[in-house]
Amino acid sequence: MSCEIRKLGGLDYALCRYGASKLQFRGPPRKTSVPYVAFMGGAKTFGRYIALPFPALVERQVALPCLNLGIPSAGVDVFLRDDEIMRLASAAQVTVVQVTGAHNITNRYYSVHPRRNDRFITPSKLLCSIYPEVDFAEFHFTRHLLNALWTVSNTRFELVVNELQEAWVARMRLLIGRMTGPSVLLWLNAHDEVSTSDPTIGSAPLFVTQRMIAQVETLAAKLIQVSPSRRAVSEGTTGMVFPKEEKKQAAQLAGVRAHREIADVLGPTIRRLA
Repeated sequence: MSCEIRKLGGLDYALCRYGASKLQFRGPPRKTSVPYVAFMGGAKTFGRYIALPFPALVERQVALPCLNLGIPSAGVDVFLRDDEIMRLASAAQVTVVQVTGAHNITNRYYSVHPRRNDRFITPSKLLCSIYPEVDFAEFHFTRHLLNALWTVSNTRFELVVNELQEAWVARMRLLIGRMTGPSVLLWLNAHDEVSTSDPTIGSAPLFVTQRMIAQVETLAAKLIQVSPSRRAVSEGTTGMVFPKEEKKQAAQLAGVRAHREIADVLGPTIRRLA
């Protein structure tokens, strides 16, 4: 994660590291020598543009330190590859795992950056054989790659989507299975799931379906689905802190009220499990 995210428009994320991990997380750092709750996820967990993201709000409700292990653009791989973070997550009183998209993981067709999972690294020979007309040197991000593959052939693209979904289920089962304490699977914007496989209009978490969730939720103590209320949606970016040129990115993320709504749903469950 770039150090440029530390301060944007006056909001200080107080980036920190835990132990020997090379990953940077939103701080200030929380104590891990006492019982704590861990939150793993992407940009919504990190709370980009939000002064008090839902992990911080839950901390006020449960009276336990809450580690915000959210990483913008994270897939499952970034956590599984980091032994220190997996140790912290598995040792937590409760671990909340946000459902992230299936596109930002290494699979049989392409590999992603080990820490910046939205970065496309290289195609496999299998993908090159399926899409011989594509120049993969043009792509640097997974979403850009997938948009192009769908445009070239939505029929062949179905093969890629099926692989991503299978890899996601296997990786999520591995992640949740390594938790020693109870885990909560947090599925945000579940009602926005779309039937199309077109990555240009698919909503986050991309390519994740109810069928996939059903294959992993049995390993968790609780599945929580939260979608923003109409009031939260209507408020848009009100209260968010961002540079003017990043208003479009901010509008795509959960707003201040949506974070409060997520925390209000999570709080009682975490108190019960902890």
